[in-house]
Amino acid sequence: MTPIVDLYVAQPFWIWLGVGVLLLAVEAAFSTEWLLWPAVSAGVVAVLTALGLRFGFGVELGIFAGLTLVSTLLSRQLIQRVNPTDSPDINDRDLRLVGLKAQVVEAFVGGRGRVFISGAEWPAMIEGSQPLAGETVIVESVAGPMLKVRAV
Repeated sequence: MTPIVDLYVAQPFWIWLGVGVLLLAVEAAFSTEWLLWPAVSAGVVAVLTALGLRFGFGVELGIFAGLTLVSTLLSRQLIQRVNPTDSPDINDRDLRLVGLKAQVVEAFVGGRGRVFISGAEWPAMIEGSQPLAGETVIVESVAGPMLKVRAV
């Protein structure tokens, strides 16, 4: 432990940079979305100490904690503004179909038929009118491999 303390006394920049890189490596490996901002905060403290601002370990730790708290809270607000929770997950191909128009490729009989949307043919079900091949429907929901649609 003495070599680490000696390194901190001589060059605190390397300790904070190491903490930041370690946190960033864990974030990259596990994609937790929680360790990015502490890694950035450690990097900021590393830059401050590299500029010659020596506060002492306690104050530097407080700066790190404060920056982590503020940046994490601000990032959560930004993420919620950019990606509202009511919008579908961009990686969920099926949910992105909801609200889109689809072309009927096999006429609906007994509430079941097939539609073409987003480069693929899907089994679909509908209540009410039974669209014919070539007509347009709108996807209301996705239930496993089946689309629930409604007439336009």
